[in-house]
Amino acid sequence: MSQEKEIVVPPLGDVDEVDVIEVLVEPGDKVEKDAPLITLESDKATMEVPSPDAGTVTEVLVNVGDKVKEGSPIAKLKVEETAAEAVTEAPTETAPSRIEEKAPEPEQAAPPASQPMPVQESEPPVPVAEESAGQLPYASPSVRKFARKLGVDLHQVKGSGPKGRILREDVEAFVKARLQGASAGGAAVLPAIAEIDFSKFGPVETAAMSRIKRRSGPHLLRAWQSAPQVTQHHEVDITELEEFRKSLKAEAERRNVKITPLAFVLKVLPALLQQFPSFNASLAPDGESLILKRYFHIGVAVATPEGLVVPVIRDVDKKGVWDLAEELAEVSARARAGKLKPDDLQGGCFSVSSLGGIGGSFFTPIVNVPEVAILGLSRAKMQPHWNGNEFIPRLILPVSLSYDHRVIDGAEGAQFVVKFGELLSDLRRLVL
Repeated sequence: MSQEKEIVVPPLGDVDEVDVIEVLVEPGDKVEKDAPLITLESDKATMEVPSPDAGTVTEVLVNVGDKVKEGSPIAKLKVEETAAEAVTEAPTETAPSRIEEKAPEPEQAAPPASQPMPVQESEPPVPVAEESAGQLPYASPSVRKFARKLGVDLHQVKGSGPKGRILREDVEAFVKARLQGASAGGAAVLPAIAEIDFSKFGPVETAAMSRIKRRSGPHLLRAWQSAPQVTQHHEVDITELEEFRKSLKAEAERRNVKITPLAFVLKVLPALLQQFPSFNASLAPDGESLILKRYFHIGVAVATPEGLVVPVIRDVDKKGVWDLAEELAEVSARARAGKLKPDDLQGGCFSVSSLGGIGGSFFTPIVNVPEVAILGLSRAKMQPHWNGNEFIPRLILPVSLSYDHRVIDGAEGAQFVVKFGELLSDLRRLVL
């Protein structure tokens, strides 16, 4: 015999409405007691709503993007008889009581089953690497916050607490082992920067970072720490390319497609990556071999109001310039509207970051690990070029190639950008 139970949003303190940013279960899922069901986010904090009992989810009543408040129903759970009886003996308040001002220390015992389960303390969203693993590490919010400060991925830490719970001491031991080189091939974890009270020096205010920036920050930090990166700069003459692009204006209007220099860059890259296969690869986990990719999915950085995202254009080698121009426009529009799907951001093997619409000359883009290289494009400028007899105006495109120096050496990096310049300067070379 079983009983169906409706789970509601727990008390939220002084918060009225919150956003549902993740739904972690589906109808038919079996969940354990205290397993997270959804994730809520307010202006100041993120919290998970745990299941008060073990059972089977029969219905999910909220979607990502919904706004909910205290008492809003979020799911229905079928609880077996023994669990249902335990519920009737418990206090009527089965949901978490409220956000705790301070999380319980790791050495404290877990609350009895008959008491309401407190919601974990407010914390920023879980880093992308933890989400992708499919299950959150078993640790208190204070330990997660401590790990984030040190740049530690809790999936790599073995917990020594009850039921494998990760304690602060476990994080400290992990950092010590890394610093001593106990983890072969691992990047050193740097000490946290000391916190400073800037209000001592003058007026300050706190501005919340966008959700995208909060989530991408830990990934960028890991990418920078885990791969020794070098940036190779080069200047490419695109005078003829620009004249050809302008000659297509009438056809572009007829097709209702805006054709940009970036579409030609994407067209050139597959041929280049075939010639330099180590740029279309990832370093194997053993650190001693390469995973060479036989497909050409190119990530293109898009600036949105919430921050930078990198949707992936798939099978670039099988598409023409018109197709690429159309797909670039479509995916950029979806990115700025916040309508990208998770699949749109996965599977890339090389990335391009273009700042041509903004300006500047050269920069150092960060490699999107586990990729091994990224190409940065700045704004093209008309510059004088000496042809042996006189100075003539030429349109010059500054390019910046960052790469993982464990996989690509300096000579390969220089050869790559030089060859890229040759192909982009004269597209006829693509047919040779």
